[in-house]
Amino acid sequence: MKHLVLFFLLLSGVTWAKPAYTNALIHEDSPYLQQHAHNPVNWYPWGKEVFEKAGKEHKFIFLSIGYSTCHWCHEMEKESFTDETVAKLLNDDFVSIKVDREEYPQIDKKYQQLYMDYYGKRGGWPLSVFMTPEGEVFHLGTYIPKEEGYGSKGLLNMLPAFASLRQNKTALQKRIVKYRQAQAKNASRKKLTQDITKELLKKTVNDIEKEFDRENGGFASRPKFPEASKIVLLLTIYRLNSDKRAYSMADTTLRKMARSGLYDQIGGGFFRYTTDREWQSPHFEKMLYTNAELIPVYVQMYEETKDPMYKRVVQETIAQIREHFMQEDLYFSASDADSDGEEGGYFIYNYDEVKDALLKKGLSISETEEALAYLGIEEDGNVDGELSLPHITGSKEPSRLKEVKRYLKKLRKTRRFPFVDTKIITAWNAMMVKALFVASRVDSEYLDDAKKSLEKLWMLMRRDGKLYHQTLYGKAPKQKAILEDYAFLTDALIEGYERSYDERYLSWAKILCEEAVEKFYRKGIWYLSDDRVRTLADLDDRYYTSALSVMLESLLKTAALNEDLNYLAVVKKTVEMQGAVLQKSPAKAPRFTELYLLLKKGDVIIHANRQMLLDAHKEIDSIGYPFVLSKVEQSDEYLACKINTCFAHDKNITQLIEKIKKAVK
Repeated sequence: MKHLVLFFLLLSGVTWAKPAYTNALIHEDSPYLQQHAHNPVNWYPWGKEVFEKAGKEHKFIFLSIGYSTCHWCHEMEKESFTDETVAKLLNDDFVSIKVDREEYPQIDKKYQQLYMDYYGKRGGWPLSVFMTPEGEVFHLGTYIPKEEGYGSKGLLNMLPAFASLRQNKTALQKRIVKYRQAQAKNASRKKLTQDITKELLKKTVNDIEKEFDRENGGFASRPKFPEASKIVLLLTIYRLNSDKRAYSMADTTLRKMARSGLYDQIGGGFFRYTTDREWQSPHFEKMLYTNAELIPVYVQMYEETKDPMYKRVVQETIAQIREHFMQEDLYFSASDADSDGEEGGYFIYNYDEVKDALLKKGLSISETEEALAYLGIEEDGNVDGELSLPHITGSKEPSRLKEVKRYLKKLRKTRRFPFVDTKIITAWNAMMVKALFVASRVDSEYLDDAKKSLEKLWMLMRRDGKLYHQTLYGKAPKQKAILEDYAFLTDALIEGYERSYDERYLSWAKILCEEAVEKFYRKGIWYLSDDRVRTLADLDDRYYTSALSVMLESLLKTAALNEDLNYLAVVKKTVEMQGAVLQKSPAKAPRFTELYLLLKKGDVIIHANRQMLLDAHKEIDSIGYPFVLSKVEQSDEYLACKINTCFAHDKNITQLIEKIKKAVK
């Protein structure tokens, strides 16, 4: 049968063109590396052998870092890495390395930190690194065009100029020293010298208020990221001291995002960021971590307000992740911005086409125009020419809105959904697992989903006593875990325990804590991995929450639940070594700031037998104090405890909660 099919295909003129070029990336699993496997550039994957090759051949190294759903990574490939002239310059004078930042976050973080040290601002992707075979960086850039432009000399000019530095050792050394000095200047750490708890709440709100966009919500001009951890911190502060400014900034930001172009109004879920202040011009890629971190925030705000809009966002976001990212209870990493070569093509609409179709479906002109106006689908377009991205423009929903949205969703079925990277990353899956556990507070159906996903993730990524970082769907993992995997998986296990009281989750969390401290912690300093890269863990939460902050919080919670003071000592030492950011700018490290508040104010742990705790879930969830845990203990009454002492007990959970409120005032 197979031969017959081939015969008819040959008769019909179908041929298979052999790629003109193939490089060493052809043997790699990463979809991003595979996208470059047929470039004329002689790419190599990361490894010490490549550095040795550069040394033997007396060539510099060009390191290009990106990921498969990165729009500007695609643009740089199309413009430069498929160009034979650029390829010849690279092949003649450089050894070129491609790194998927989702495979090796520690490598990406190392050079992103250096970019920040040198330029005083964040880098991004693609990240372009030029260095010696010994790893000494002499130039850092992001997207570099082929020809001069965008404030850059262009690769065609830069590559020969860099190659000539091999003959000009003085000029090369000057460049290297500049990067060394920038790194050394920013590497010095100041210890936390005093207890700043009293001033911290007010200072944090004041700092965030200075960067807050009062009109549009959010905490920057552009580009604008959701920054979930900053919103969580504001809600924590509100629950601690009833600061209405903190509440207002959180509420305004979440509402504005949910009504804007950052949120997919037709399919659900959030795009990664927008390029404008108004949240209307998104970069159309959807990241698992963006959505997984926002779901719990919207759950929390729904519990605070009972506004059905917040619950709808939770349900729609989970639904779209299930539809496009989930396979056998595990979750893929991201979807691309482009669809059939057009950025955002899957998500945008033509006014005239949609209007004509809705009129044919029986809607009146007024009903149609009212619904399209409400969704911001305009005659003149709002994205590119006559095309529009839906966003909410009115306060009152039109009568036929649901029908219109159903049609717009059906119209998408005729389009190709953007490329999805089928990489399964432990840390990002753990974020989604936690999101499902938290979402079960507003919809119990998510509890079983969370349990199934957690079981699958543990079975796939925990093998022979080792945790692994990532793999492609259908393949066994090979790459050992890094700090973020330990941090977010422990966080998910603790949340899972709090929703189900499955003792295995607590046992697994303790195992991961022990291994994390052993692998990544050295005398108050944490590293992202236990390999030769030796990248320091930082406290930056902007893209997604700092792995270090999450790990420290997990250690604190595990210490409280297991009464293990060793973890408490590790957290205190780390805060002492890295806590200067709290004195200088707590808003820059929101999750770390929240950790400090937790450390100083302490968890309240409610003990009771398992059934009593399950019966009291709603009451426990409603406690205003933000740092509450619960743990199974064979007791016929409820106990309220701190890590080293119990301070209240009662057979009635409502009465116990009143005692807790008095104790934590």
